[in-house]
Amino acid sequence: MLALEPRSRTPRLLQVGTPILAVIATMIAGGLLFAALGKNPVEAIRIIFVDPFLDPFSRTELLVKAAPLAMIAIGLSFGFRAGVWNIGAEGQFIVGAISGGAVALAFWGTPGIWLLPLMTLAGALGGFVWAMIPAILRIRFGANEILVSLMLVYVADLFLSALVSGPLRDPAGFNFPESRRFHDSATLPILIERSRAHIGILVALGIGIAAYALLHAHNFGYQVKLMGTAPRAARFAGVNTSLMVAGCLGLSGALAGMAGLFEAAGPVGQLVPSLPVGYGFTAIIVAFLGRLDPLGILLASLVMALTYIGGETAQFTLQIPAAAISVFQGMLLFFLLGLDVLARYRLRLVRRAH
Repeated sequence: MLALEPRSRTPRLLQVGTPILAVIATMIAGGLLFAALGKNPVEAIRIIFVDPFLDPFSRTELLVKAAPLAMIAIGLSFGFRAGVWNIGAEGQFIVGAISGGAVALAFWGTPGIWLLPLMTLAGALGGFVWAMIPAILRIRFGANEILVSLMLVYVADLFLSALVSGPLRDPAGFNFPESRRFHDSATLPILIERSRAHIGILVALGIGIAAYALLHAHNFGYQVKLMGTAPRAARFAGVNTSLMVAGCLGLSGALAGMAGLFEAAGPVGQLVPSLPVGYGFTAIIVAFLGRLDPLGILLASLVMALTYIGGETAQFTLQIPAAAISVFQGMLLFFLLGLDVLARYRLRLVRRAH
């Protein structure tokens, strides 16, 4: 009989190599999936992982897709390290877009360099407030933040649909459920001409660097790691666990809200029911693929962005179902978690006593 035996120490090579092995395993399993669908597996993998690098527009789109994934995943990583499981970042993403978008619509037609910073602040605040709901319920009543944050995603989604069908609907939009297009002063500046690459990409990069410093060179980061690895020791060391729960959820909510605003004020340019595309859930995979480290997450977000860009191309050129691409992304998390187990434990053959 096979049994799992904890390793006394996880080899550094395994820690670093697990994400790479997970990507390779996903390619192999994904190829088998595509073959089962009657598609050329080699061509499908090439389209997903290689072709986006060959086209100039696709290269910029990688950055556009990676930016919100990185921002959300970095926020989530602090909570995951501390044992605070925010699964509802998608809802905070939506509320951030609503909050910042409402500011843009309230000052529609009023140009000013102050507008975009105000929208960003409103977006972050909206995500923060939405994340505080599961935080307060956990701290005050011991509610499970996983369930509460997840259920709030559907509330936020319906809230967005109600707003763009009612108070925020474009009066000249022929009754379509969408807001006005944001004014030029309320949209993110473009970094590269004839592309959608916006300044939010640089913000995401800056957040990654700042988060790395916060995690590894600040007392908050030390407390996050201590709370996750040794909760009892953290309490004895004077760590305020309630404050840490609120801080981790608030930070992840604020970054998710900011990402939502950047999506609304960047590629989309307005509030629409289709604004949420699952970044909040995909960012969970990105966080673990990046080993819950901000710099690793920046790289992991590019890998996951590849599956979005390449997956869309594969759907168009090979007629691969969209669900198959979602399964492909899920495989990545499955293999990553599975290989993590093998990195921390070794398989040992145990003979049953007769």
